[in-house]
Amino acid sequence: MAKPLTLEEISARLKAAGPVGASPARLLAVSKTQSVDAIRALAAQGQRHFGENYVQEALAKIESLGPLDLVWHLIGPLQSNKCREVATHFDWLESLDRPKLVPLLARLRPPQRAPLNVLVQVNIDDEHSKSGCAPDQVLPLCAQVAAASGLLLRGLMAIPAPVPDMALRRAAFRRMRALFDTVRTQYASVDTLSMGMSDDYELAASEGATEVRIGSAMFGPRSTT
Repeated sequence: MAKPLTLEEISARLKAAGPVGASPARLLAVSKTQSVDAIRALAAQGQRHFGENYVQEALAKIESLGPLDLVWHLIGPLQSNKCREVATHFDWLESLDRPKLVPLLARLRPPQRAPLNVLVQVNIDDEHSKSGCAPDQVLPLCAQVAAASGLLLRGLMAIPAPVPDMALRRAAFRRMRALFDTVRTQYASVDTLSMGMSDDYELAASEGATEVRIGSAMFGPRSTT
């Protein structure tokens, strides 16, 4: 595996890859299976946003690293029985994919906290193994989120099929950008298009991603312990 990139190197690549005149895509450090020490070290370099896939694993990290005032994103599938923990402890939910979760999250978000930032996850390539709503379900789900107290609709997230042909991935990113632009014209709060990971984040940035999710390219191989 290639040597992990530094925060500075990734930031430079994102700046170079993005559209001319646009702000670089935000880096979301995917810290699942990474240690508290690894996250703390990256935070010391200035990284603020961290993404976790599993609620229970994330809660322990959030508690340990609370004094650092980091921004925590849930990027993995959300089961209804975990809505309380997510509504209570996370800053962002990037994987909302069905209507039944909206009232639960809205009811459980503590009133003293800022609204939970929400991205609707889109299954842009219609993969049976992937979470996410179908593209034609995006607008109704966005409307439900936008109308819910305690939630703030911020945009869309997708994980295109990891096909070797980068032209196909580019096409998926472009479909996501078009869908994002449609949603953004209807909701002033929408500003985030999260797409692109360690092996295609520069391509995603070139197609208009405002956030990329990078784990192994920065942390190195995931821990298995």
